[in-house]
Amino acid sequence: MSGYVIGIDYGTLSGRGVLVDTADGHVVASSAFDYPHGVLDSCLPDGTPLPADYALQHPQDYLDVLYRTIPRLLEESGISGNEVAGIGLDATACTALPLDERGQPLCFKYPSEPQSYIKMWKHHGAQGLADRLTRAAESVCPEILMRMGGSISAESFFPKLWEVWEKAPRLYEEMYEYMEVADWIILHMTGRAHRNGCAAGYKAQYIPGVGYPGPELFKTAGFRPKGDVTDKMPSPVIPVGETAGYLSEAAAERLGLKAGIPVAAGLVDAHVCVPAAGIAQDGHMLMIIGTSACLMVMGRDAKVVPGICGFVDGGIMPGFTGFEAGQSSVGDLYGWFVSNCVPGEYFDAARARDMSVHTYLSLLAGQKAPGETGLLALDWLNGNRSTLCNYNLSALVLGMTMQTRCEDIYRALIESTAFGCREIVENFRNNGVRVDRFTASGGISLKNPFVMQIYSDILNMPVEVINAEVGPALGSAIFAAVAAGCYDTIQAAAEAMKSETVTIYMPQAENVSVYDALYREYMILYQYFGKTEQSMQRLRSIRIRGIN
Repeated sequence: MSGYVIGIDYGTLSGRGVLVDTADGHVVASSAFDYPHGVLDSCLPDGTPLPADYALQHPQDYLDVLYRTIPRLLEESGISGNEVAGIGLDATACTALPLDERGQPLCFKYPSEPQSYIKMWKHHGAQGLADRLTRAAESVCPEILMRMGGSISAESFFPKLWEVWEKAPRLYEEMYEYMEVADWIILHMTGRAHRNGCAAGYKAQYIPGVGYPGPELFKTAGFRPKGDVTDKMPSPVIPVGETAGYLSEAAAERLGLKAGIPVAAGLVDAHVCVPAAGIAQDGHMLMIIGTSACLMVMGRDAKVVPGICGFVDGGIMPGFTGFEAGQSSVGDLYGWFVSNCVPGEYFDAARARDMSVHTYLSLLAGQKAPGETGLLALDWLNGNRSTLCNYNLSALVLGMTMQTRCEDIYRALIESTAFGCREIVENFRNNGVRVDRFTASGGISLKNPFVMQIYSDILNMPVEVINAEVGPALGSAIFAAVAAGCYDTIQAAAEAMKSETVTIYMPQAENVSVYDALYREYMILYQYFGKTEQSMQRLRSIRIRGIN
């Protein structure tokens, strides 16, 4: 059915809106806006210093995305706001903030209090509290851990909420609700407060038909506020694919849209890409590869898979169990290396060739055969999300000599992220979840063929790359099309509006055999430093004591 909808994607560093034709998924207009405050990881806007492992954001940035991108979409496309039939949005998760009873962020009132700001998905300040929750769950509710891959992550909801109570108890008492940022934006647009089933399931251990973890878990762990922990989560959870509310008069006037159009329930940014890739069946894995990597696959039945981020019935698409795993640092790892370890001569050479340093390093690294560098790396610069679920781990490069060059290390780091991806895929297969098709989306998949060929060789699978520079925003638009009544089901909307495949990387047999051997060596390091030897954790402990 023909019509127009808007999808909004809130990422790590910026937000993007797209205006989409529901007939075929054509992106009529796109507009992005960088967060003015960026990532707050060293100090707050007023100069208040932050502890190690903090990653905060300012909620005003999210409002700015909303009120800047949508008017630009209308202006750029020439389409009247009265022609827009619905809105959908997604955001990183768990990315949460404390609100007062009117739905206002508390950092507007307490600008010098770190706990009053948005905590990003990669905020690891509550790692110790996450560990305590995991230990308590082992004795009190092991069934929850089974659904979450064996541990409760520092990147999930309750450790971040607990940190507010521990670090800022008065703020905790004043707070009315602790909410995912996607749900807060929808509350702002509609005046109706809901919590989306995608983030609630994957990040807050919510089980449809059962609810959140019981109070015994929190009491056993030591999280003992007045009343129940879930008192700070009063809004109801709504399933994926539902309508969360309708655009208010006030928001519509500022946005240039028609009041009363439906706003779809929010989703996690990675998960919403599944329908954008046209995936509506089990066994087809999607990897979103950017600063981090999220890997999702749907199954017909629930399966216990150790070390993943979790599985949720209907968490990605109605009618399937959605499984999620991930890597905490991929593009972040490559970017860190370029920013901190590459000499100026490489930048000069890249400029002379009118290419980025990443492209230049890839060109040089591509002149080496697999195994020729003699290097092997562990990709844990930001800890390990799957399958070790341990954010106290750190990165490692093994095999360096006086002959090692920058491009050699760069290649080893890329290979390490692909090895980590293979471990995730094999872990799914070993635990009864099919992975027989692999699609990649995200900026790296479109920008760097060298990286994607390495992934294909290491996975020994074809890697399909979709034309989805705006993948999450398109996915949100697909859900908006269903909320607007343009399609009856997510599956039908996904088939009509999906992104097209632009490239397929095929594994090269001569590389596969070498990478099989290197993967075995990688797994020796993976098991040793991830499960046996605790030196990485001890070094981190010493560093934290020194900083604080």
